[in-house]
Amino acid sequence: PVDAVEERKIRKLAGARHAPADWIRRAQIIAMSWDGQRVPAIAKALGCSQKAVRYRLARFTAERLDGLGDRPGAGRKPRIGQDQRSQLI
Repeated sequence: PVDAVEERKIRKLAGARHAPADWIRRAQIIAMSWDGQRVPAIAKALGCSQKAVRYRLARFTAERLDGLGDRPGAGRKPRIGQDQRSQLI
């Protein structure tokens, strides 16, 4: 961790019960890495691939707390615009 504030936020999120599940999982990956666990052990414990663990660790290293979230534009693009949707409704 860069500082105590960052570590506290990550560890709190890793143990959270009322936060988005993907954020909790990503925080758990970071916390387990800080505890000295290696990529294969983290992947096995969390039930994900080693590639996903490495990706999340690299992204966190590059972007810090902002790296836990999804990037803008993730997901399927809408097929119709908002004005067309309003007309249909």
